[in-house]
Amino acid sequence: MNAPTPAPQQPPSPYSSALVTSNTETHTLSVLVDNEPGVLARVVGMFSGRGYNIESLTVAEVAHAEHLSRITIVTSGTPEAITQIRHQLERLVPVHKVNDLTIEKPFIQRELAMIKVRGTGEHRAEALRLGDAFRARVIDATTESFVFELTGAPSKIDQYVELMRPLGLVEVSRTGVAAISRGPDTI
Repeated sequence: MNAPTPAPQQPPSPYSSALVTSNTETHTLSVLVDNEPGVLARVVGMFSGRGYNIESLTVAEVAHAEHLSRITIVTSGTPEAITQIRHQLERLVPVHKVNDLTIEKPFIQRELAMIKVRGTGEHRAEALRLGDAFRARVIDATTESFVFELTGAPSKIDQYVELMRPLGLVEVSRTGVAAISRGPDTI
């Protein structure tokens, strides 16, 4: 009896995990846009419509007189996907400028987090010691819990959250990444 012939090989889906994890990079994009209704929806719609993921998103007005806002987006993908994202953002009408801070110039990124920890006794004391070590500020305290405020690089916040898990981590609220290039140049 003959062995069945294998089915023809289909090209992998762009969503298959092998492609996603192969050479994925994380990039921080700074996008200068008109501050008007619907702009954020158009930017986010471009990402979702093409299957790109947004890991962090922050938006704020940066030039009141000119009605301009900065959108800081942290996304990941292959180098080709990141290039495609940038080109597609540049084509949107309300977008003035797109900078990939990860590759263009040295930059600084920070994030704010509020971390709620519940505990008593030794766990409570250890949470306070770790808060001091990470320069976290207690912004609310009860007899059963603390809320810490921590500002820093996303990796610092990730480390702190992981250390708080066994001590009674209850809840985390994060702002998302804000980033700016170093030196005198502007976006």
